[in-house]
Amino acid sequence: MFVENIIIIMNTKKLTIYILAAYIPMIAVGAAQYFLNKGIEPGTMNVKVIMSSLLTTVAMFFPLTASLITQLITKEPIFRNLGISIRINSWWFAGWLLIPVISIAVMGMSILMPGAAWSPENETVTAALKQLPGNIGVWGFIGFTMISGLIAGVSINAVFAFGEEIGWRGYLVELFKGQGFIRTSVVTGDIWGLWHAPLILNGHNYPQHPVAGVFMMTIMCIMLTPVLLYFRKKSGSVIVPAVMHGTFNGVVGLSNIFILPANDLLIGGPGLAGILVLFGTDIIIFLYDRYISKERTFTSLI
Repeated sequence: MFVENIIIIMNTKKLTIYILAAYIPMIAVGAAQYFLNKGIEPGTMNVKVIMSSLLTTVAMFFPLTASLITQLITKEPIFRNLGISIRINSWWFAGWLLIPVISIAVMGMSILMPGAAWSPENETVTAALKQLPGNIGVWGFIGFTMISGLIAGVSINAVFAFGEEIGWRGYLVELFKGQGFIRTSVVTGDIWGLWHAPLILNGHNYPQHPVAGVFMMTIMCIMLTPVLLYFRKKSGSVIVPAVMHGTFNGVVGLSNIFILPANDLLIGGPGLAGILVLFGTDIIIFLYDRYISKERTFTSLI
């Protein structure tokens, strides 16, 4: 019991350092974006808007730097115990291909939201189709977007998502070792979601409802975490949730293009539709783990 208490105290110290190292630069980014975006009309493109977008991209590496800072301060081996492995197995492909399925489900759920309607001929879709070669039509556009998202998910998007996942599903998983899978998912998902608050308050993901968006983003992250954590554990590598995260960012926005009105609290991955689909995915994974998988993960300790 004494040893366990020492471990809890040590982990609390590490967790505090990690949260401060991840949150403080994010708050600074939020403050910078506030002044950059002040007085700028939505849809405007200028140097300030570009700088604000670049800050959002840079912020994705804060969990990585927070992990390294914590390891340096606590005198842990740098880049050790972060779950980095390149041993490819079937779980890599399963996780990667699961995300487009989730995206399609989110689109279907979005149509069921109050006031929402399928709108394949709106201005955004029409403009996008004009930029693509040939007369591929709406379904061709959806297929093209899915394929593009899958490619981006294992390339450029994965690089930036790795900056986040090395912290959320890498360092924090090591920090919560010995805790239950579900408890770890809820706590790390909560930390992950609230970390986005400075961006959300500046209109990221929820430009119509920035304050309520903080709550919605946190719930979405809590719902998404069991999916990413499950594949992290099954695959044995933090690279897999990075690929899934990157692919999610690349394909989940389809709902906001085809379904109008695009109420950001209801439509798409960050909206209620996405939260419900992710909750359903969590249940499916739990049932798979309980009745089909040979090794229990969902109800085991990390």
